[in-house]
Amino acid sequence: MNGGHDLGGRHGLGPINPEQNEPVFHGEWEERVFALTVAMGFCGEWNIDAARYARENRNPADYIQASYYQVWLYGLLVLLQERDLLLEGELETGIAQKTRATKFAPKAEEVLSKLALGGSCARETSAAQEFSVGDKITTRNINPKAHTRLPSYTRGKTGTVAAVNGVFVFPDSNAQFLGEDPQYCYSVRFEGSELWGEQAEPNSCVYLDMWEPYLEHA
Repeated sequence: MNGGHDLGGRHGLGPINPEQNEPVFHGEWEERVFALTVAMGFCGEWNIDAARYARENRNPADYIQASYYQVWLYGLLVLLQERDLLLEGELETGIAQKTRATKFAPKAEEVLSKLALGGSCARETSAAQEFSVGDKITTRNINPKAHTRLPSYTRGKTGTVAAVNGVFVFPDSNAQFLGEDPQYCYSVRFEGSELWGEQAEPNSCVYLDMWEPYLEHA
């Protein structure tokens, strides 16, 4: 989707001022939001792409002004409310009501052990590979309403396939609970001048990982 999260390749938003020796969390509430989000992710009610979409799907001005973990909290609340796991009035009163059970109910120690195992989005497919290294491609100029990993500043731009990464879950489908729809993913090289015109830094380029449905032969 187009929104406040999709700022890659854009200018005019002011300088980036990284915080020296920045801590992982700036307050206890951020730790709690992180822990709650991760724990609920193991309850089987949504997937990682749906969680990303929940964070993105808000007023762009609100998104840009919010801190990192404020965005996470907003996304978590949306997911809980959509699934009737957070009922009207609970936040305001601080009193929990009885809700339906989640698909899974892991204990804290189980969440930690499962998180340590990690997870892979690599999959297999019987579909034929459409592109090869060296192929010239043009990205599709699309504006999907739901989650996508195709940056808006690259849409309609031409690049070269630099590597075939393999087959992975297609986030655009997974975020809408339409299935994992495994797709080939490619590393694509874009020249800076293609993305930003004559004022691009000389000899600059960008490599981006892109799923096959985003691409067309140039």
